[in-house]
Amino acid sequence: MSSVVIIGAGHAGFNLAHLLRQNGFSGRVTLIGDEGGAPYQRPPLSKAYLMGKLDASGLTFRPDSFFDEQSIERIDGTATSIDRQTQRVHVEGHAPVAYDTLVLATGARRRELPVEGGTLQGVHGLATRADADRLKRALEDERHQPLVIGAGFIGLEFAAGARHFGFDVKVLDLAPRIMARAVSPAISIYFQQAHEQSGVQFLLETGIAHLEGKDGHVTHVVTTNGDRLQTDLVVAGIGVIPNDQLARHAGLAVENGIVVDEHLATSDPHIYAIGDCANFPDKALASRLRLESVQNATDQARALAALITSQERVPYDAVPWFWSDQGPLKLQIAGLGTGSDIFIEQRDDKGLSVFAFRDGQLAAVETANHAGNHMAARKLFGSELARPSADAVASPGFTLKDYVLRK
Repeated sequence: MSSVVIIGAGHAGFNLAHLLRQNGFSGRVTLIGDEGGAPYQRPPLSKAYLMGKLDASGLTFRPDSFFDEQSIERIDGTATSIDRQTQRVHVEGHAPVAYDTLVLATGARRRELPVEGGTLQGVHGLATRADADRLKRALEDERHQPLVIGAGFIGLEFAAGARHFGFDVKVLDLAPRIMARAVSPAISIYFQQAHEQSGVQFLLETGIAHLEGKDGHVTHVVTTNGDRLQTDLVVAGIGVIPNDQLARHAGLAVENGIVVDEHLATSDPHIYAIGDCANFPDKALASRLRLESVQNATDQARALAALITSQERVPYDAVPWFWSDQGPLKLQIAGLGTGSDIFIEQRDDKGLSVFAFRDGQLAAVETANHAGNHMAARKLFGSELARPSADAVASPGFTLKDYVLRK
């Protein structure tokens, strides 16, 4: 394979380009990104970067010189179409780019508020550096009254940051508990209580009817309960949509993202997809899955780099893990708790751990401020060790770290 073209310069795309060179690939590597400037990390945007603990240079994966040294060609521009017959990518403002292997690492875009007033000034998302820069400028005005729509990771990370700066913050969500789609009830309660103690106010089981504004700027959020909440700074964290338009228009299989096989190949053998945009088969769930996480993007990049450079067709089967820093709280999850029906809690002076079981098998370990249990869970899930039963975990004196060490 003499030419690899990668569309998308986020975690998946950058890491693939870097790992291809690290693995000894000597062909042409082209990285197409549409945000301009050096590729950068996304997770710090809602945490360290927003709070001023990290500057723009600290976000970048590598300095500009790295790409020259590694002979990675960068194209700043928007890929507009894929010609599968001639194996060329059309990029706005540039000549067509030929490929032998094409990798779609197009990520996902934030979901816009689907209500009247959702595009008023003062309504923000938080997915790109430009989004974070706008919010940083907004938070310089102490008169703002922030209101967050969506009690997921991004919304709660922003709420914690706003409280750090002394703002009164309200968080609204349709669900009956925070982070409902991602964590167990016990973790939801633990984090909600901690946020409330810091001064965050939650309005759960509350929908948005519309937003009101004056002179083009948001002034109120009107809920489905009829409440009219005054605010001039709204942050919407209501999920993302996979960027699968290029694949769809090229005639590739698309369903909740770009459909790939266990080797991350699309329905075209010359085209692969990795990261947030890829819908791949998951052995543990016996179904298809699309994950929005840095770990998944990086691990898929590593697997594909190995396939391209050595032709080893090893099915992608990495252990998923996630994290979210919310002020002094650190949430870490190893495994996938989807469909779990038994939850066992462990509390100690470090924090809370929740063991999630699905069909009698340990499926995930969620931790709040308990890095030791998180690392032990990742080691367990990434090995051939037998997983402890629910009875074993519930027995007095059980610790996951000791269990893994003994095995």
